[in-house]
Amino acid sequence: MSPNALELRDVSKSFGSVEAVRDLSLQVAEGEILALVGPSGCGKTTLLRLIAGFETPDSGTITLGKKTVADGSTELPPEARGVGMVFQDYALFPHLTVAGNVGFGLDRVPAKARTETVAEKLALVGLQGYAERMPNELSGGERQRVALARALAPQPVIILLDEPFSNLDADRRITMREEVRGILKSVAATAILVTHDQEEALYFGDRLAVLKAGSLQQVDTPEGVFHKPLNVSVADFMGQTELVTGEVTPVGIHTEIGMVPQKIDLPPGTQVQLAVRADDVDIEPRSGAVAVIRERQFKGALNLYKVALPSGQILHSLQPHTLILPSGTAVEVKLEPGHPLACFHNGNAITAESAS
Repeated sequence: MSPNALELRDVSKSFGSVEAVRDLSLQVAEGEILALVGPSGCGKTTLLRLIAGFETPDSGTITLGKKTVADGSTELPPEARGVGMVFQDYALFPHLTVAGNVGFGLDRVPAKARTETVAEKLALVGLQGYAERMPNELSGGERQRVALARALAPQPVIILLDEPFSNLDADRRITMREEVRGILKSVAATAILVTHDQEEALYFGDRLAVLKAGSLQQVDTPEGVFHKPLNVSVADFMGQTELVTGEVTPVGIHTEIGMVPQKIDLPPGTQVQLAVRADDVDIEPRSGAVAVIRERQFKGALNLYKVALPSGQILHSLQPHTLILPSGTAVEVKLEPGHPLACFHNGNAITAESAS
């Protein structure tokens, strides 16, 4: 097991009466990419700024590599922490060339070694021949890669990326996150990506850390967070989840759209909630059915249907683009997940005994 590049122990930070980060403990292993994800205002950027040294924790300890950088008595400045930053707006110096930007943090390195390092990092990010260009001559994706090269040049303990793809258009954003992740992995860099984009987090991170209101909700692999959320908050945030109320029975969970054959270790009659996503829900037009199509969103290869149940509960269903049903169509709704659904009692996950 790799040693930790970063460790936070019981870190808290408040701004007036607002607790931005609350008793947070977290470890990131050397060579690992962690995606820090959560809704706006959950404390993601504050946590990144605490690690970088732009903010001072009210309590707790931050260790980078083998060096304690903040613990109440010690507070190392950003430049002494061994942290590389890639900002949302790239923060390139407009008066410096590409080479000048990449070499900016290497002022104590001998000139020849600095020149070699700059050339090496520009080659790493695919910008050979760009050394003498100015930032205003670059595309958004090229500026992104210059910012990454600059962050990597001093060989930091960890790279921090704060919403780095948010200024790019949709197609370029997908391409750049693939390129950046590939570059980081090629040099075994340790990194934390801050994003509110769930799809981006699921792709980018070796592990995900989900925050809500400054508290860490869950840390796991992307698959673990998506398929086995620890609580309703994580389920609700990750993957456009609807929560369907059901009642525990000896043979499964009874819901208003039928029995889910998933046995739960709780007394019969207990009320639970099932996390249901659009790919778990099947619909079939049927005269006399009590569920009704409210809306169809054409997604290209798929149609996303918004379906109203008799209780007023709204579910979404992904269907082939060839199935076109108008609003108002009566449909039979079935849960066809093909796997155990995440199930919650009093807001927390419970374990299925079995599912058929």
